[in-house]
Amino acid sequence: MIQSKINLKDMQVDNVKSQMRKGILEYCILLILNKKPAYAPDIISTLKQAHIIVVEGTLYPLLTRLKNSELLSYQWEESTQGPPRKYYSLTEAGKTFLSELENSWNELSNTINTLKIQDNE
Repeated sequence: MIQSKINLKDMQVDNVKSQMRKGILEYCILLILNKKPAYAPDIISTLKQAHIIVVEGTLYPLLTRLKNSELLSYQWEESTQGPPRKYYSLTEAGKTFLSELENSWNELSNTINTLKIQDNE
């Protein structure tokens, strides 16, 4: 009985962690592309280096949605190692959207930090 309660709690924590990762993935992608245009495998690599695991099956639909929302554009570039590569970059609308997300992130972060500090008092 105790074991099943622990497993349920672990599953709930994993679910919340997964939802949190999904919620910030778009923001993280926009942050990466704000630095410079990037090829999808480079975006995945950068996310993995930051300990955010994402697979192509998750990334490509998100990139397409962001492009269709006119937040991203892309440009084909020749590659010395195979076919041309699609490099994504932020549009002006994407930069504005990123700025709004940054404001929201800062507000949320400040709120959480305030709650954490109050909890320690």
